Amino acid sequence: MAKTTFIAAGDAFITRRFPAGGYEGFEAVRDCVMQHDVRFINLEMTFHDCEGVPAAVSGGTWAMADPRTLDDIRSYGFNLFNTANNHSCDYSHGGVLATVRNLRERDMVFAGTGKNLGDAQKPCYLEVRGTRVAMIGVCSSFDRSAMAGAQTADLPGRPGLNPLRHHKLFHLDAQHFSMVEELAAVTKINAAAEHSVQLGYSNPPREGTQSLGSAMFVRDERCFSETLPEEKDMARIEAEIREARKQADVVLVSFHGHETDDDDTKVPAGFLELFSRRCIDAGAHAVIGHGPHELRGIELYHGGVIFYSLGNFIFETETVEYQPWDAYANRGMPLDTKVGAYMDNRSKNGTAGYGTLPEIWFSVMAGWTMEDGKLTQVQLYPISLGMDRVRAQKGVPVMTGDEQVLRYLAKLSEPYGTVIDIQNGVGTIRPGK
Repeated sequence: MAKTTFIAAGDAFITRRFPAGGYEGFEAVRDCVMQHDVRFINLEMTFHDCEGVPAAVSGGTWAMADPRTLDDIRSYGFNLFNTANNHSCDYSHGGVLATVRNLRERDMVFAGTGKNLGDAQKPCYLEVRGTRVAMIGVCSSFDRSAMAGAQTADLPGRPGLNPLRHHKLFHLDAQHFSMVEELAAVTKINAAAEHSVQLGYSNPPREGTQSLGSAMFVRDERCFSETLPEEKDMARIEAEIREARKQADVVLVSFHGHETDDDDTKVPAGFLELFSRRCIDAGAHAVIGHGPHELRGIELYHGGVIFYSLGNFIFETETVEYQPWDAYANRGMPLDTKVGAYMDNRSKNGTAGYGTLPEIWFSVMAGWTMEDGKLTQVQLYPISLGMDRVRAQKGVPVMTGDEQVLRYLAKLSEPYGTVIDIQNGVGTIRPGK
């Protein structure tokens, strides 16, 4: 395998076309991207002309953009794309399939969604000089209706995304476990589930566990909680990684996951850490995380690299062109509401929400180099999305060389034993040091 360079950016929530020739600062971002052979980004949108029905639930904002914005994203030079995220099914199956069609019409290499589960979970392959790269796209943050379904001998599969389900277990000592048992008995919160077990439709809970609605508790010697990936999904994804490793020189896994185990959104949930490490153990060379719209730490693991979140790259949520009835009804607004008024209402005129959180508006692009199948170096390039700009202009990246951002990311990476050297506005991680 030849020496190969990679770069990855986070979420591209794009809703506006670029001006002719790009915006101020565009060229520097493009030039940084184009210095690399493999150039990845997460497409945090559906791309179509109202060709899908708005779903009953969305990823937060019903995300649809003019398909021509794909050309604007491509103008940076990206050549590898993830489509599995919490917005994949904002416009139901029609939106999924229309997005797939618009990507394929542009010969864009992508993974994560498809016409059925087999299509959504399979690796895509990118050919660069001297290296064949495979990528698998996975999402853990989604409504169950967004999951792709497998085909059977009789019926077609269901369009959607490649899912990574997970569950949370609350371990309790004997005293607190008995309190849960008492609450369940007093409230009869599990009556419907217990009746389903009696009828044979559901399996009984395993010994030493007690549910309280959707929460599951385990009798233990001490109190703690843990999140675990759904083993069926984990095994299915690992099988795809092993297949990709046979067919490509380098295997990447992209995961979209918002989850955390407590109220610190900068720290990934335990199941995402376990998932990422198991992906490396199965044969992946790098795991690229995104989803929470802010940076999370970086881990070097068994010769691979895990980016737990690369934050935002483009973030134009407030200038989306359409929102459905559900959005207005959820806020008690009349059905003839316009999007701008809706965004003012949602953000309390710019005093609440993402627009007020500085960590949403800075990030990094992560570059790395592989030689003879081994990771040799990681480099981090700070960007800003212009938090202080007006709504019509904010949300596009410019290079900053901001060493404060790199120090912030270095702090997030410390728990993983990762050291980031900072010089001249670029962060560097050297494996083995």
